[in-house]
Amino acid sequence: MKYRGKECLNCFQPLDKSEKYCHNCGQLNSTKKLTFNDFFNEFFAGILAYDSRVYRTINSLLFNPGKISKDYIEGKRQRYANPYRFYLSASIVFFIIWGFTTDSEGIQEASAAANEINNEEIQKEIDSAIADAELPVESTANENSFTLLNDEDETLEEIYLSQQELDTMGFWTRSATKMKIFSKFYDDNKITASTKAMESLKYDQTGFNKWLYKKTIDLNLISSNPNLFIDYFFSKLPFIIFFYLPVFALFIWLVYARRTFSYMEHLIFTFHNQTMWFVLFSIAIIVDYTFNIGTGKTIGTFFFLFYLYKAMRKFYRQGRVKTILKFIIINGIFFILAVIATIFSLIASFAVY
Repeated sequence: MKYRGKECLNCFQPLDKSEKYCHNCGQLNSTKKLTFNDFFNEFFAGILAYDSRVYRTINSLLFNPGKISKDYIEGKRQRYANPYRFYLSASIVFFIIWGFTTDSEGIQEASAAANEINNEEIQKEIDSAIADAELPVESTANENSFTLLNDEDETLEEIYLSQQELDTMGFWTRSATKMKIFSKFYDDNKITASTKAMESLKYDQTGFNKWLYKKTIDLNLISSNPNLFIDYFFSKLPFIIFFYLPVFALFIWLVYARRTFSYMEHLIFTFHNQTMWFVLFSIAIIVDYTFNIGTGKTIGTFFFLFYLYKAMRKFYRQGRVKTILKFIIINGIFFILAVIATIFSLIASFAVY
């Protein structure tokens, strides 16, 4: 009562001293100056309150499939963490764990070694075929053959076409030819500024030409070090999946069109189950990494499929046969959409890389 005022300091609503909180905006009715102790008490109270919601959310997710989604749509929301923020937190933690436990350098070295072995085997087969046919090596390099190695011997002057010559071609042929010219020009001059490159090549200063030149440089860099793009793509995956799930939820809504659930309720169920996947596979990756085994993710996959079936039974309240049929349909839709989304995301990621 000592520090209570007669007016809210936030919205200036008249208050009675008996009111602990403003009945208009909810702010604490206090005129006390903020102290160091007050600041930390408020800070840790907020953390502990959020931590308790996180604990209840994880506990419900892990041990009671479908319950958290059912409670949430029934209005029991205060006890749980927000499904969308919790999803983002879980996905970011998962990708941090995945990145930490994945030996990307080892993968790159193994890939390079495999490519080298394959190239040696291919060359041996070619040499063997030439020897069997008793043909001179020069005869294999005719005008109709096309290899990337032959392009390295070509000079910029040999492949260069003027803007007028390029304009006579179709869009795709013109774009591919430009990329070939841009690549050779960059190799020779190492000019990264697209405006300067267009001036040197005497091409139109269009936005598409500049973008295509930049993408050609990016493609050269990625081909020499694929991990640059892989790391970039995986850093965007939490947000890519975040925008993919609403599309997937739309198909779930169509599958359960005869039920009374709204689209948003399907979306909440989708986010909770995807969050469960991140939590479960974070644990599986840690177990595999800690004990140097490879069965954690396999067990996690089967456990998640069983978990998803149980969650669907509890949330949608349908019989076993209907749930199994819809389980198969929904997972089929998920993987088809996942393939489409992955292709689209790779193209879009490269376009803005």
